[in-house]
Amino acid sequence: MKTATRRYHLDIKKGCISPIHKVFAIDEFGRRQELSVVSEVPLTLKVDGFELVKLMTIGNQPRALALGYLHNQGFIEKIEEIASIAVDWENETVNVVTRNRAAMRRHRTKLSTVTSGCGQGTLFDQSLDALYRQRFPKVSMRQSIIHALLREINRYNRIYRQAGSVHGCGLCQGSKLLMFVEDIGRHNAADAISGRMWLDGIPGKDKILYTTGRLTSEIVLKAARMRIPVLLSRSGITYLALEIARDLGLTVIGRAKGRNHLIYNGAENIIFDAIEKFTRN
Repeated sequence: MKTATRRYHLDIKKGCISPIHKVFAIDEFGRRQELSVVSEVPLTLKVDGFELVKLMTIGNQPRALALGYLHNQGFIEKIEEIASIAVDWENETVNVVTRNRAAMRRHRTKLSTVTSGCGQGTLFDQSLDALYRQRFPKVSMRQSIIHALLREINRYNRIYRQAGSVHGCGLCQGSKLLMFVEDIGRHNAADAISGRMWLDGIPGKDKILYTTGRLTSEIVLKAARMRIPVLLSRSGITYLALEIARDLGLTVIGRAKGRNHLIYNGAENIIFDAIEKFTRN
């Protein structure tokens, strides 16, 4: 049997950037901790000069990502059709040049953003400016409410307990869970909550959005569009999501399990009324 050989060579590692950022967060004891969070950066895929799609990525394999996307979407069948790939992080683009430009013209689609989250939500840029023109009011939240809310939420992930393979999002007010939605991806679950809020005229200004998944830029922006000032997650956050939360003034709490949590932004809004119970126990 002949050993398979690589018929075509591209330097996949070229153009990679560091996927890790150092940030500070406040833990459940009010202590400042240095943490690592992953990058989340936009990378516009251009093919023969045409903007095909905008991908959100951690940036550690941009050339491989571009190739895989083109192949998996059926745009390019043979690797030999690729003439060159160039990554330009200053302009946040990866430029692919093909040997058959006429064939690629038939595949052109409207520019969209395929996000990094499971379920691949879509995010369009035109509404971002409107979000950045508004700031969220300061809200106070007791640490004991966070703990009570986490206990309450554990009762509602029915589909996950039975079958797994889903994410969940909850709309909360104080320690009460108003609604909980499970779906394939947290993007779908958050959108379903937004739809019910819109349908029933439920305001978001005094609510908390909980998610079982990580806090990416799209989830933070969805909460902002829903006018919800506090996000709570049992997972972590990306660096871009944290930057957006800081810009908009959202309170963001992650790694929330049991009595543990990290406040990535808005620690001045948290009343640490549970610290004494921690130390006593």
